[in-house]
Amino acid sequence: MTYARYLALDELLATQHPQSEFDDEMLFIIIHQTKELWLKQIIRELKLASRRIDEDAIVPAYKALARVSRIQSVMTLSWDVLSTMTPSDYTSFRSVLGPSSGFQSDQFRTVEYMLGLKDKAFLKYQDDRPEARDAMRSALQSPSMWDKAIAALSRAGFDIPAKLLERDFTLPHKHSEEVQAAFLEVYREPEKYWELYQLAEKLVDLDDAMATWRHKHVLTVERIIGGKKGTGGTAGVSYLQSTLSKRAFPELWSLRTEL
Repeated sequence: MTYARYLALDELLATQHPQSEFDDEMLFIIIHQTKELWLKQIIRELKLASRRIDEDAIVPAYKALARVSRIQSVMTLSWDVLSTMTPSDYTSFRSVLGPSSGFQSDQFRTVEYMLGLKDKAFLKYQDDRPEARDAMRSALQSPSMWDKAIAALSRAGFDIPAKLLERDFTLPHKHSEEVQAAFLEVYREPEKYWELYQLAEKLVDLDDAMATWRHKHVLTVERIIGGKKGTGGTAGVSYLQSTLSKRAFPELWSLRTEL
């Protein structure tokens, strides 16, 4: 066993295939391939955290959730590397991208589904990749991280309506006064409900990091292409700006006003 063999470096380093002669395309490819590798790890950590929460092993779930938020920070910093590419640099090879777009990333959508941001419309972008589509559909149909946290509240004795525990998980969670009231009690008595309190804060970390990632994405895209349409027919900056208000765990944000 060698370093290169263990990491399959020959295979890994052979997966960059620029379609133009411009140097900046290689940066563009590596940035996005790296993000996909990190997304793979995030999915793994979220699955682990989900299992731990199901088992009421809340404290062991913290490590996986903390790791996800750290990975999100690294992914956000990568926008700074991409932003060294000027509008002229990007324009030189943009045409070779065709209709491809990060909008189509199955792993990013899987992460969104796992966090609770459910929108089945994104499945159609994986019609040519059955395994990716199946992974997305599985995440779409399964209880999200927020559903798992709400179920943990119920098991801890909080009054959570059955309709929230047995709902159609392909649909996005709707703000619940009962969930907010339960977590409000957790926040008012953190010593009594320390494990749930820390779980809530770890989830806020994820939402915070995702919002920061989206914001930096908007700035980077605006810096490089301005108000032009994005690849793949997306609206570009205007679409990205519309995602900035997304929150996977809405009651954890709204309850702060009541404290």
